[in-house]
Amino acid sequence: MDTDLWGIALVVLGGFLAGGAYAMWKVNRLIAVALAGCTVLAVASGALRLGYL
Repeated sequence: MDTDLWGIALVVLGGFLAGGAYAMWKVNRLIAVALAGCTVLAVASGALRLGYL
């Protein structure tokens, strides 16, 4: 897979994780915080792959 596709896939994964964290916030805040942490890691690694940071 091309480097750009990996970066885009990681940013999209971060979007799905962010949606899950938002939806989970009222149910279980610990899991929501864990999902938010995973979101930050996925988006940051995607941005690094794309060369934005």
